[in-house]
Amino acid sequence: MMLAVLILSLVCAVIPAVLFCLNLKAYVEPPPVLPPSEFPAVSILIPARNEAHGIVAALTAALASRDVDFEIVVMDDASTDGTGDLVRALTAVDPRVRLEQAPALPRGWNGKQHACWALANVARHPVLCFVDADVRLGPDCIARMTQFLVAGDNALVSGFPQQITGTFLEWMLLPLIHFVLLGFLPLAKMREGSDPAFAAGCGQFMLVRAESYFACGGHSNIKLTMHDGLRLPRLFRQSGFRTDLADLTPHATCRMYTSAAQVWSGLAKNATEGIADPKRIVPVSLILLLGQVLPFILSIVFVTLAVLALVVLAGCLTCPASAHLNVPRRYVVIGALLIITMTAAWLPRILGVRRFRQDWRSALLHPIGILLLLAVQWYALIRQITGRAVSWKDRAYRAD
Repeated sequence: MMLAVLILSLVCAVIPAVLFCLNLKAYVEPPPVLPPSEFPAVSILIPARNEAHGIVAALTAALASRDVDFEIVVMDDASTDGTGDLVRALTAVDPRVRLEQAPALPRGWNGKQHACWALANVARHPVLCFVDADVRLGPDCIARMTQFLVAGDNALVSGFPQQITGTFLEWMLLPLIHFVLLGFLPLAKMREGSDPAFAAGCGQFMLVRAESYFACGGHSNIKLTMHDGLRLPRLFRQSGFRTDLADLTPHATCRMYTSAAQVWSGLAKNATEGIADPKRIVPVSLILLLGQVLPFILSIVFVTLAVLALVVLAGCLTCPASAHLNVPRRYVVIGALLIITMTAAWLPRILGVRRFRQDWRSALLHPIGILLLLAVQWYALIRQITGRAVSWKDRAYRAD
């Protein structure tokens, strides 16, 4: 029985590990811009609600963008902390920055999606780049991603910035973004066409063709979503447009959360649109538990039993019959399978530490991170089932 469970665990660990390694070669940074190059102008669109603590740094970084014509439009979404005043001061210094006031939030809209839709409607350029206020763009990021958009004949391209982490839950959970993305999404299938089943993106950074955006309805067709990083690429692909992903680790950074409470609430707010979807949470939980947690539990049990056996064996060494004691072959097989399974479970995390500049402690404590991730998902599902509201940016939304 244990052998059968271990084989199943091995399969659940090896498949994501192999896919992660294959995807790691395909998930590359956008290519460098080689002059002379001409790109369509870009509107960098930043929805901002109470972002006074970081909006100046975000704008300063964006203003350093090079090799592309751009404007920056900030949508002040009813901020009460002086965000608008800080942006207004910058508009007086640099005409590339423009401040807009978000209309009152209509019923049936998520705040961010409404602000993004409003931004798209006041943008002046043919390429729209939606950037969260906590993202710090590198100087080449916009130009590289615009070239990536145009050269690949895509309607939407997205990328995951380097995730800056400080607190325990940050460095335990946020690196799992790359593990889940590259371990379970076949990038080759995504790039073959526009099948919505292979949609993926990062809400922190999405760059789109304005024409395609309005053709499919953009954020107005995902009004209530809390997960535009998934829903907007899916909407594009449902309309027949191609989307793609790039590694922005060297070209942008983001500090999403600064406390354990923010991490928990932030990951839970949109979980039911991803892993915690009622239709997939059970199989996904089983796959993660079998492939990423069980091998470590079984290894502890196996090593403990082996140590006890050695103690018993040591007491029998004076017995003449001890010369005929042999380790059963099945124990050798179990030990070998455990080593292979644990290696497969750990390999993506070890590779991710170097490639995506992640905290090594997260990789070391990988099974605990998986348990925490699943706890967030099940919490989100229970909240949805009980009809409790989701609160974000001082606004409450029903948990749909």
